[in-house]
Amino acid sequence: MTRPRQDTRKFFENLSGAGKSIGVLTSGGDAQGMNAAVRAVVRMGIYVGAKVYFIHEGYQGMVDGGDNIKEATWESVSSMLQVGGTVIGSARCKEFRTHEGRLKAAHNLVERGITNLCVIGGDGSLTGANLFREEWSGLLDELVQQGLISEEAARTNSVLHIVGMVGSIDNDFCGTDMTIGTDSALHRIIEVVDAIMTTAQSHQRTFVLEVMGRHCGYLALVSALACGADWVFFPEMPPEDGWEDNMCQKLSENRADKKRLNIIIVAEGAIDCHNKAITPDYIKELVVRCLGFDTRVTILGHVQRGGTPSAFDRILASRMGVEAVLALLEASASTPACVVSLVGNQAVRLPLMECVQMVRVCVYMLERQRSQKRRLSFENNLSTYRLLSYRKADSELPNSSFNVAVLNVGAPAAGMNAAVRSAVRVGITEGHKMFAVNDGFEGFYKGQIKEIKWGDVGGWTGQGGSLLGTKRTLPGKHLDKIAEQIRIHNISALLVIGGFEAFESLLQLYEARADYEELCIPMCMLPATISNNVPGTDLSIGADTSLNAIVETCDRIKQSASGTKRRVFIIETMGGYCGYLATVGGLAAGADTVYIYEEPFDIRDLQANVEHLTQKMKTSIQRGLVLRNENCNENFTTDFVYQLYTEEGRGVFDCRKNILGHMQQGGAPSPFDRNFGTKVAAKAIQWITRTLKDSYKGGRVFANSEDTACLLGMRRRAMVFQPVAQLRDETDFVHRIPKEQWWLKLRPLMKILAKYKTSYDVSDSGQLEHVTRVRPKETNTSSTI
Repeated sequence: MTRPRQDTRKFFENLSGAGKSIGVLTSGGDAQGMNAAVRAVVRMGIYVGAKVYFIHEGYQGMVDGGDNIKEATWESVSSMLQVGGTVIGSARCKEFRTHEGRLKAAHNLVERGITNLCVIGGDGSLTGANLFREEWSGLLDELVQQGLISEEAARTNSVLHIVGMVGSIDNDFCGTDMTIGTDSALHRIIEVVDAIMTTAQSHQRTFVLEVMGRHCGYLALVSALACGADWVFFPEMPPEDGWEDNMCQKLSENRADKKRLNIIIVAEGAIDCHNKAITPDYIKELVVRCLGFDTRVTILGHVQRGGTPSAFDRILASRMGVEAVLALLEASASTPACVVSLVGNQAVRLPLMECVQMVRVCVYMLERQRSQKRRLSFENNLSTYRLLSYRKADSELPNSSFNVAVLNVGAPAAGMNAAVRSAVRVGITEGHKMFAVNDGFEGFYKGQIKEIKWGDVGGWTGQGGSLLGTKRTLPGKHLDKIAEQIRIHNISALLVIGGFEAFESLLQLYEARADYEELCIPMCMLPATISNNVPGTDLSIGADTSLNAIVETCDRIKQSASGTKRRVFIIETMGGYCGYLATVGGLAAGADTVYIYEEPFDIRDLQANVEHLTQKMKTSIQRGLVLRNENCNENFTTDFVYQLYTEEGRGVFDCRKNILGHMQQGGAPSPFDRNFGTKVAAKAIQWITRTLKDSYKGGRVFANSEDTACLLGMRRRAMVFQPVAQLRDETDFVHRIPKEQWWLKLRPLMKILAKYKTSYDVSDSGQLEHVTRVRPKETNTSSTI
């Protein structure tokens, strides 16, 4: 449970929206997740007592007025969460770029008393909003002079507050790690790449795929990282002269290594060092002419903008929408227009024009053929891709005598294989000899250890489950045999990828160092579990894939109720005693209630939830969704909850139940899990290399300090290496969960969006920062991902 901080907490009940009006619009190109943001703004605005207005068709609707500006109701945003695009419409408006157009827009807003705008769009849309704000007082003066509004109306509406949210599939905005829509676009791309790989492998073909990104290569780079592409082109890094020969040589070498296919990804804005466009057709012609490979071109186009938003985009948009309303409520006359952003796992507010100016600097430098990588996360993606894609000759590798073993422990999680591939290839690049351990510590003590080469992990990125094999066996009872195997294979370091069992295993190995000198080696753990119940990290490899499986199933179940009406679904999720999947899945799927172990409940709560659904059935939203974590209560089982709802709702609604089970563990990993697993594994191996060098004395490795047995986890904004010995006190070993869990702060948000009265701690909400702030430098203990 979250430990209360009575001295610092601040609750949003003190921020009233009474008497305020908020306008919400989407502008520019559409992006999946925009509807989730609109829904969050509307419901949070209504919740705090404000009036909220839809502004249809973006700035065009603001200029035209009339029916384009309509007051929103709670029910009017129902069923929006799972819909792609933007249901309130988006349009590019030339008239708003003129002074006359902005004057009309100001008149339309003042007529309705709208002095708070939430703009969801790209840098052009947000720049227009800021200009509108700067001109606001002058526009009101003109309206008074023309007799269109009274002086009293001008005084009442004297200040215009603006908060932006970035909706762009290109992820081309500075100041935020992810924009709304980017993750969903990556889902579309990876779905296509995975499908293409099967046909390419059948015919030994080369495929050239064009993805969106006129000025920003994020989609191209991350999709290349997520699918293990052979080559990637994007505008930020124009290739030097001679790239044609280098690419063909790389493709040829991969075929010589018995790889049956090649994947080349090109951003639509890719150029060479002479500012000449690099097109898919040119690449195809080059490969056919130089290598004679059967080559095909696929242009994804607007497929990337379409489809259902991913779980990540729904959660991001919902969090940002609520944060935007809070920012508007807290704004004063002197508060600059801001953008609500995400850095790491933390919501921040940044001055809008600082972000826009930085974007313009990037574009300006691109047009002058200078390399501009926009932000640290982009640079990390690029450096990781280079590490994994370009195999050095043996003569170029560092001279290392270290053997590093990699193994999976616990239940399988999507993304484990991507992490293993990354660890193996980065380890080989660092000069180490890499060893794979099959079937976890059970295979370790049985001697199922063998060297693994660069080519052995080809194609692993998109594979679900664990190709190495994984078991829940802990090492404690087999320490003698494990120490013997470490001696036999001369293992110098250990990388353990897994869930809570992996954490317990590393603790046992650390505590046994006093008795076994063989265990005095660097050891690192990467959290990989769908339950996300490992201490020391906000996110685990595999949790995102599982969330998407839950959300997709919930969408289908909700759709099945659209015809029958008056139906409530009780859905059981996995997670052990950890309610992460149920809570965050519930937020992404629009659940009415979520039952978890961390928030105890009794029969009165169940009765209140039934009554809440009874009231809901009287509205136009005649369906309900209830999620229950599998171990939330030993007595209030899924069957009990189902029977209670069935009995108490008799005559008002009927019930169905669904236990999702192991489908949450299966499937191909999501782009987020592929990318996350790849990057953290690379970072872990680099830490192991540094620690090996520091621990190598007298011709051998000896590492027995607590900072040589670490867990690499994401903490708010940074990736941090934390000694497992220090994490012991942060852990509830009986229920296998951390004592403090960040996502519990999302539960009030979920309840508010489901129309429950609750308290919401806003002391941790985003504070206004500056884009130019210095990010933490990469060290042995902390580095931003």
